[in-house]
Amino acid sequence: MKIYNAFLCLLLILLSSCSLTQKTPWENLIKDNTLNNWSVKGGKSTYKVVDGAIIGNTVKNEANTFLTTNKMYDDFILELDFKVDPEMNSGIQIRSNSFPEYNNGRVHGYQIEIDPSERAWSGGIFDEGRRGWLADLEDNTVGKKAFKQNEWNSYRIEAIGDTIKTWVNGVPAAHLIDNMTASGFIGLQVHQGKEGRKISWKNIRIIDKDVQKYSTKTPLPPAPKRNLLTAEEQKDGWKLLWDGSSTKGWKGAKLEEFPKQGWLIKNGILSVLASGGAEAAAGGDIVTEELYGNFEFKVDFKLTPGANSGIKYYVDTEINKGPGSSIGLEYQILDDALHPDAKLGNHKGSRTVASLYDLIQADVNKPIKPIGEWNTAYIISNNNHVEHWLNGVKVLEYDRGSEEYLKLVSESKYEKWPNFGMLKKGQILLQDHGDNVSFRNIKIKSL
Repeated sequence: MKIYNAFLCLLLILLSSCSLTQKTPWENLIKDNTLNNWSVKGGKSTYKVVDGAIIGNTVKNEANTFLTTNKMYDDFILELDFKVDPEMNSGIQIRSNSFPEYNNGRVHGYQIEIDPSERAWSGGIFDEGRRGWLADLEDNTVGKKAFKQNEWNSYRIEAIGDTIKTWVNGVPAAHLIDNMTASGFIGLQVHQGKEGRKISWKNIRIIDKDVQKYSTKTPLPPAPKRNLLTAEEQKDGWKLLWDGSSTKGWKGAKLEEFPKQGWLIKNGILSVLASGGAEAAAGGDIVTEELYGNFEFKVDFKLTPGANSGIKYYVDTEINKGPGSSIGLEYQILDDALHPDAKLGNHKGSRTVASLYDLIQADVNKPIKPIGEWNTAYIISNNNHVEHWLNGVKVLEYDRGSEEYLKLVSESKYEKWPNFGMLKKGQILLQDHGDNVSFRNIKIKSL
């Protein structure tokens, strides 16, 4: 029995050892230190192999250039290392194609972004030559920090069925579900730019058989959907106040149309551009075309350092046709740490973020996120009772027309406006205060 048990243990050890030494079936895509399995498409930037690494160099006045595999891939797991010039943009094409009948052979398809700029969207998913951004890193603060400037970085890309997932240096970056293209080549992009910029790739390896067996089992959350209503919101009567792509429903506060300058719509984000910090001096405020009485309103906003803006409600643009912003009650948007307005006003703290501007200070323990991250403002006004919320927490409340409210107005900059803040219905306003501030997911529900 002892001999049998010893034999059984030895057998288990051998089986375990064999299991541990089984290798993942990676295939190297750089073979024999040559580019024999690759082709150049697009521009005329150059590629060469040096010590097992592919090096791409920009050529002056050349269009985007792609070094593409001769083999087409559908489901796969791809890993590679790269090092990029900090002034250069690049990307990894996957499931991409080049057909003579499509824009004279233009390379098009999914691109895993290499982005050393301050935007830091490395690992995001872009649709080259077609639809643009599909899954960026705007909301992935941790993912944006994963890229290492002037160092070698590692990507893992899994494309399985209609799902694409990416990791940058082991950190989850993007997750996309999209079924537009199921197969294509893999490509290394040299983006057009100044001459002499360089990007290098090495350790390029792929699995394209039994892919599910080797996929990462930990699920990634899907990229947040911007400017869409959830099923619950639709059922509850919410409406989009901005569609995420056009100026429909909005106009300049002192114009009959949307401002031609000063505002930017890009990637589902509405931004007022920096113009020196003056109030309504560039593009100017924008307001809803519709009027609202009792309502619930919510919006995501993002500040840049030292920025100032605001969300005004019960606005009448016929009041104050002169310089400055239109008149209305205001949910303050401010960098409290850097903007001097945080210390001004007749009522202490009433010009800090989420406060009722110049009237009531928001809770000092309000849950504000760091500058550069998205916050959510929520305002409810029903039968003259108004509440300001920030990131899911109520930070102040008041009653329009109450004795306390009227006293506060009489002690503020608004005392010169008769019946200030007492309209039954008014417009919603996003303020141009000359600083770069962004908005998205602008929604309203009439009560």
